[in-house]
Amino acid sequence: MKGLKARIRCGETLLGCWLNLGSPLTTEIVGLAGFDWVLIDLEHGSGTESGVLAQLQALEHTPAAAIVRVESLERIRAQRVLDLGAEGVMFPRSRSVEEARQAAEAMRFQPEGARGAARLVRANCFGIEFDEYYASSKERLIGIVQVETREILACLDAVAAIEGVDVLFVGPTDLSLALGTYGRPDHPRYLEAIEATAAAARKAGKAAGILLPGLEEFSTYYDRGFRFIACGSDVGFVNMGARTMVEELRQLRAAGSTKKRE
Repeated sequence: MKGLKARIRCGETLLGCWLNLGSPLTTEIVGLAGFDWVLIDLEHGSGTESGVLAQLQALEHTPAAAIVRVESLERIRAQRVLDLGAEGVMFPRSRSVEEARQAAEAMRFQPEGARGAARLVRANCFGIEFDEYYASSKERLIGIVQVETREILACLDAVAAIEGVDVLFVGPTDLSLALGTYGRPDHPRYLEAIEATAAAARKAGKAAGILLPGLEEFSTYYDRGFRFIACGSDVGFVNMGARTMVEELRQLRAAGSTKKRE
């Protein structure tokens, strides 16, 4: 099931995951796992813009909606991944209402926005469905603004009210570093910031999102109204799986050596 924007508006809790390896194979594996959405990370991930197409193609037959986190607020960065067929764009490190507005405008065609129109791109089936894509894009494409700086905390209500901003998404590491609370997720200053984010989103009829540091944090955010929740990454799954397998094999090897001595 996709149709992610309509599900956000209905208040559904939507579960996601990060894709950092830039691999279409791990992208497909994660997409088939059953997540509602996955995020291809061009800000910190190993992949580049040139590899996004293969990842989007790998997700096409999976239940997961494809969101791309771009490197910057430059209009062309969002335009490129949208033309390739991304269903949403995440914009990192916004600092002001104006920057959030630029992000929203990058998602929309003129006259409401700043996105350039091209008929022969993958998103509209290379021109076959351009009119349909143009007409439905505002109702389908998801704009996500990250809450990661001190500056944006002062204007959360105004950012959430922008048409085209569908999710206020907390980056917990960057936000805690900005607040001087890194490593202290229960610090009052940090908790105040996430509660303000959830409140602003709720007031505007938008969603609050978070990349969880771990599953044990789920209730902390869910109970505060966060409904666009990610946990884990392809990097983490491979790393954890490999390390777990090595540890289990070592235990079996040690047990086998003991039995042989007996």
